[in-house]
Amino acid sequence: MATKDYVKRGRAAAKKPRGNRNQAPSNGFPFKWAAVALCLVGALGYGLYFLSANPAPQSQPQTSSPAAKSEPAKPVKPQPVTTPKTTKPLPPKPEEKWRYIEELENKEVQVEAKKEQAPTRPYLMQCGAYRSESQAEERKAMIAFQGLTSQVKVSQGEKGNWYRVVLGPYPQKRKAESDRNQLRRAGIEPCAIWFWE
Repeated sequence: MATKDYVKRGRAAAKKPRGNRNQAPSNGFPFKWAAVALCLVGALGYGLYFLSANPAPQSQPQTSSPAAKSEPAKPVKPQPVTTPKTTKPLPPKPEEKWRYIEELENKEVQVEAKKEQAPTRPYLMQCGAYRSESQAEERKAMIAFQGLTSQVKVSQGEKGNWYRVVLGPYPQKRKAESDRNQLRRAGIEPCAIWFWE
């Protein structure tokens, strides 16, 4: 197999730059643009001077006869306003179509409020179930920093022991929800509210 000699081929000739792409912009002062800007500023100044020097045109009343132009206008005396001496009486007040206004005026409505049924069992809030007791104790400490008291309960599951962190018992669900919102603001969630077991 014959070897090729790439060195003898030579190098390609350098390409000439095209057009004005690589030319540096001129650093001279743009006299043409300065002259245009100066003309515009001068025209604006002249327009403002012209508007301020000439008073605003006032409209004059047009008259049809030349004799009216020569005579000065006479002031018009205001006529006193006269009221008619006979006034008509007002018509009688129309009779109401609806009678509910009189009927409801002295009526009393009695509303019976439903009594809240007290829960038969107290509420419990669970804030975690862990495999290790150390994780449960750590969650209990985080809850204690929020000023709430919790306890760790051990429960038997199919896969072994679970350590549940619970708060309560709460006599009303509203108090349990209040504590859950406090823990949620502190970043301790999820917490579920159930009936006490």
